[in-house]
Amino acid sequence: MSLPKLVSGFTVIPVAYPHSTHIFYAKAHESSSKSTKLTFPPERTLFLVNVPVDATERELSLFFRYAGTVERVVFDQNDLGDPELQEHASGSGTSSDEEDSDDPDSSMEVDTEENAETRPRKSRKDKRKDEPAPPTVVPLPAGPHRTLRKTGAVAHIVFLDSSALTKVLTPSPKPRSWPSSEEPRGLARYRALYDERRPPLDIVKAHADTAMELYEFELAKSRRKSTYRKGEAIVDEDGFTMVTRGGAYGKTLGGGVAVANKHFQTTGKTGSKKKKESKEKTSFYAFQKAEKQRQAVMDLKKNFEEDKARIEKLKRSRRFKPY
Repeated sequence: MSLPKLVSGFTVIPVAYPHSTHIFYAKAHESSSKSTKLTFPPERTLFLVNVPVDATERELSLFFRYAGTVERVVFDQNDLGDPELQEHASGSGTSSDEEDSDDPDSSMEVDTEENAETRPRKSRKDKRKDEPAPPTVVPLPAGPHRTLRKTGAVAHIVFLDSSALTKVLTPSPKPRSWPSSEEPRGLARYRALYDERRPPLDIVKAHADTAMELYEFELAKSRRKSTYRKGEAIVDEDGFTMVTRGGAYGKTLGGGVAVANKHFQTTGKTGSKKKKESKEKTSFYAFQKAEKQRQAVMDLKKNFEEDKARIEKLKRSRRFKPY
């Protein structure tokens, strides 16, 4: 049974696999948006439907190489946020008049700005030479793996020449074979992914050690950049040492000139934190007042008995004992 050449305006492109046949549906890209036209020129862009789930950019480029050179391949609409595509769209829309300006004043301004910028850059380079280089992290092994996409995914293929698009949309009498790639496919992909996620212990140890060295390097670098370091004076931009009010003994975080607080200057004592009063009300209810009065009476009796015993003891010690 022969395949149809066109289905709802899409050209049918059969693809021959070793044990099966896959069908592509292709048509010229159409869009009314200016930004999309800049990213995907309609005269050079092919809109492809029913892309295999494990297809790669290299395989699609090799498959359509018979028609012409492929500039780039974009899968789905989610890839439109790629910064490279945005730069390509913005770069193609810039006018050449801005670049070829013949105004002498503008050239002079550029020269002065360049001269002003080159001077601090030299000093920055000299400073960078003095700084130690950060340690490099030993990477974990990673191999080329395919990105699995949804079934029936779409792709935009941009050619370098518009004639390639016409050649692709011409129905072919027989299916073309799918090109081979280095990335493993099927069960081999999952085996390679399994082995990659379980690297040898020595590689894991080297990766962890170098990562910790980089963390300690960045931590020490941030400490060196810190302005308020213990044991160092706080100096402003003009070179004056700042006088700041410190803690109880006049010690500041920077370690420069400091003034003690007023309480320590007058009394010589450190201000201790006052105890917070409990929010519980002790004489709010009637039974609390009765308990408080009863406790006060018991304390008076207790103190009276203690004073009475102490007086008796003093009287016994002062008695005259001739024998």
